[in-house]
Amino acid sequence: MITFTTNYGDIEIELNMAQAPVSAKNFLKYCQEGFFEGTIFHRVIKGFMIQGGGFTAEMEEKPTRAAIVNEANRGLKNIQGTIAMARTDAPHSATAQFFINLADNDFLDYTATTNNGWGYTVFGNVTAGIDVVNHIAQVKTATIQGYENVPCEAIVINQV
Repeated sequence: MITFTTNYGDIEIELNMAQAPVSAKNFLKYCQEGFFEGTIFHRVIKGFMIQGGGFTAEMEEKPTRAAIVNEANRGLKNIQGTIAMARTDAPHSATAQFFINLADNDFLDYTATTNNGWGYTVFGNVTAGIDVVNHIAQVKTATIQGYENVPCEAIVINQV
């Protein structure tokens, strides 16, 4: 069990080591190293997801370890309340950034071993604090330093 203490409240996450071992262990290592402390939820899209794990409150991207293999083909689904690895358009590019699904986002699930079909790896779920997640989902956002859907007031992960 991992607890993110944010300036909006606590979010508890349970990792799925059995079905997404590479992603879960990668996330856990970032947690243990204190990487996420001081980072923000930098992308919030109401009805879709909240994303964090890569930027400081000044919108400076933190350096990460090497990318990990995409495990979206292991059966876990992007349903409401799950946590998944964020990545670029390249399927095997996830590092530290993650998102929490605010809805059932089946279009993010694995369908094929193609760039478009790989999907996004779910590696756990929110077990407590979904009210905090939903509160974050309601914040006002803007385009800041070229990034869209950034909360106007920083939503900071203070402690893990």
